[in-house]
Amino acid sequence: MKPEEILKEVAEQVSVCTRCKLHYSRKNAVPGSGNPHASIMFIGEGPGFHENEQGLPFVGAAGKFLDELLADAGLERARVFITNVVKCRPPGNRDPFIEELEACKPYLERQISAINPDVVVTLGRISMSYFISNGKISSIHGRPFWSNGRMIVPMYHPAAALHQPSLREVVKGDFSGLPGLIDQAGETRKNNPDLASMSLNENEDDQDDGVTEQLSLF
Repeated sequence: MKPEEILKEVAEQVSVCTRCKLHYSRKNAVPGSGNPHASIMFIGEGPGFHENEQGLPFVGAAGKFLDELLADAGLERARVFITNVVKCRPPGNRDPFIEELEACKPYLERQISAINPDVVVTLGRISMSYFISNGKISSIHGRPFWSNGRMIVPMYHPAAALHQPSLREVVKGDFSGLPGLIDQAGETRKNNPDLASMSLNENEDDQDDGVTEQLSLF
């Protein structure tokens, strides 16, 4: 199947999914949107109120800030793919429960496999934990790691910068480095087709203990 077909199938499955209790409060599932051939994929935590209303990811205040960040980095929504680790809104915008993350995991796995991006940007600690265990986002945000042959870049969730203005410039600084990381990841994958997992940080001592213990999605 082509990436477009797989993503469409996932969206259809998500819209009627009953694998966890989140479907009880679902108005619209939010499978994700964007370019099925994107070289970069953004993964947030879960839909909020506006996303549940519209069925699209990042359309509220955090979404507007994300659009600003993308524009500053020379990127457009049409060129990237945006989704969340869970596809239905957790009540009150709480963190997803473990069973909810597990229920949605197959959908996210299929999306990543279909799109096959060079770079995955995790937005927030919940999505970061899918790839990097024991990492502290305050210590490793904006730094590239490798997991299952693709670059993972953990970043603060845009909403965090809205609630904590001191993070705004930090987030902007991290996003400004994305064009170079996309080029670097694409070249690395091209020249290393059998790439498994590695760190791009030359000084391994700078990493938190356990950060390089990376979680497999496949």
